[in-house]
Amino acid sequence: MGTPEFAAHILEALLKSEHDVVGVVTVADKPAGRGQQIHESAVKKLAIANQLPVLQPEKLKDETFLENLKALQADLFVVVAFRMLPQVVWSMPEKGTINLHASLLPKYRGAAPINWAIINGEKETGVTTFFINERIDTGEILLQEKTVILPEMNAGMLHDSLMELGAKLTVRTVDGIAKNELSAVPQDENLAKELPHAPKIFKEDSVIDWTKSPKEIVNHVRGLSPYPSAITFLNQNAKNQRVQFKVYAVRAVDSSERLEMYSSKDEIFVPCSGGMIAISDWQQEGKRRMTVKEWLVGNKLEEFAFSL
Repeated sequence: MGTPEFAAHILEALLKSEHDVVGVVTVADKPAGRGQQIHESAVKKLAIANQLPVLQPEKLKDETFLENLKALQADLFVVVAFRMLPQVVWSMPEKGTINLHASLLPKYRGAAPINWAIINGEKETGVTTFFINERIDTGEILLQEKTVILPEMNAGMLHDSLMELGAKLTVRTVDGIAKNELSAVPQDENLAKELPHAPKIFKEDSVIDWTKSPKEIVNHVRGLSPYPSAITFLNQNAKNQRVQFKVYAVRAVDSSERLEMYSSKDEIFVPCSGGMIAISDWQQEGKRRMTVKEWLVGNKLEEFAFSL
């Protein structure tokens, strides 16, 4: 059960394993893009390519869906980047329902563990497999695997790294369950209360706070790049309007005597608390993503004013 590329990669690993994948559950097809063409999830595309039955319920308690799901006679459900399941679904298979989560639970429970780990400046993270229960990301842990977060990594890079790690861990977990070799361990709820969570990221979470330190801003941009992306605003003086920019790559400049925004040939420098941030890759609202060097060819920074 899953939707995006991350889940499709785990499905691919299971298809290559000794286990028999009997079906797939994924999101319903939806119109997307400017042409509003019907979009199929990455998981559905892979399932069809491998001639697997595909279920796409609008409602997970729909009787027809539940009957079709039961008819697959799966021993185990594997969930990756999907929806919260009702008990009638996760309790269905004999060997239970497992989930792969992109953090070292109970740390970073929630929808955006990859983003928040980088935003918060973590040096390591990992993946966890656990049994699903009635509360999100709280079930008994089966296996975990750690990995380092390198200073140059952004959320996209960490996503790909954890996707590879998660595929291997999921297969190991299914192997262990099939052979009755794993012992599930309850999560420490007292510890969980003290650890950071990973809630869904909204637009207001993406706005760069220029009163923070260079290190904090760099982590913020890294943690949101390339998606959903950090954002900032400049005032376009001639049009007297506030323009949004998505910011993809920055570096910290720890000290500077200048307090105003300025540019070199390939970077734009913005003052923050205790230093400056050099922006090298961004996207002006209504235009394509480009390097700052490219942007400066057709735009003059003097025509814009910094806006917190």
